[in-house]
Amino acid sequence: MIEVEHLQKVYTTKGNLLTRSQVQAVRDVSFRIPDGGAISFIGESGCGKTTVGRILAGLETPSAGVVRLDGVDIRQVPARERRDLLRKIQLIHQDPYQALNPAQTIEQALSAPLRIMARQMGKASQPWIHERMEEVLTMVGLDHASILYKYPHMLSGGQRQRIVIARALTVEPKVLVADEAVSMIDVSLRLGVLRLLRDLREKLNISVLFITHDIAAARYLGQDGQMSVIYKGLIVELGSTEGIIAHPQHPYTQALLSAVPVLKGLEKMGADRFVLAKEMNTQSDVAAGCLFSDRCPFAEERCFREAPALIGEDHQHACHFPEVRQVAAVAME
Repeated sequence: MIEVEHLQKVYTTKGNLLTRSQVQAVRDVSFRIPDGGAISFIGESGCGKTTVGRILAGLETPSAGVVRLDGVDIRQVPARERRDLLRKIQLIHQDPYQALNPAQTIEQALSAPLRIMARQMGKASQPWIHERMEEVLTMVGLDHASILYKYPHMLSGGQRQRIVIARALTVEPKVLVADEAVSMIDVSLRLGVLRLLRDLREKLNISVLFITHDIAAARYLGQDGQMSVIYKGLIVELGSTEGIIAHPQHPYTQALLSAVPVLKGLEKMGADRFVLAKEMNTQSDVAAGCLFSDRCPFAEERCFREAPALIGEDHQHACHFPEVRQVAAVAME
């Protein structure tokens, strides 16, 4: 199980002492993912969801907060033990075109982490490495004989993304952080990659943090998991995936669901669907109150002067005036 408590990340902008400012990318984020579980983080670009994923993968250092893997605080252990723990949390990059070295064959890309593991485990290096490469490529649905000696440019986008997933699996992770893992590949190939990630959860008991702006993809991958809606680094709604989609209580969640395209002839728009009039400004915050109040069409005076807390049990929200609105598309009768 991975547990995150009160995570914060503050960046200082470049410039001299007079022009520098601080940007709070992640404010106070807490969640947990059980073994084999999934949680999807959804929100607009710049809302902080990628920063959360990078902190979990060890690519960013949090300004505050705790990340635990199987009860062990990753930041409080010696450096060597921390490396071993972070190896169990693998990041699947958004762009499979840049995630692979164009000058290396797939065999070279996969064997590098395996050579390190072989030394640590005292295994006969070469036979075990080839056996493990064949195993992980089979897991992701690729034929090792036809793939291993090719270069990335010789593969399709979907194949490259599967290679990136296979490379993450070489070190036997417990957690996969999938950052927009299907956004850079053709629509026709996305379902196959999402199905692969869901199968890995079920077969290998791997936990998945899925970072996306695609609600349909989040629904498919985490249909029995949780969904977290994040806005300006703060979770504004958290609950089961189906519960959030069917009964959204926060206006920001409702705005995201309102923006999902409707399949003409098969679905009809929710009766309460609406469109936000303003874009999100990541460079400025409201002086006090709810971070979403300057865009919320339902904001009242209290929203501008008092910040709401994240409350609830199975379905949590951070809104002074929560109300379920029918904004998701529904199937036509």
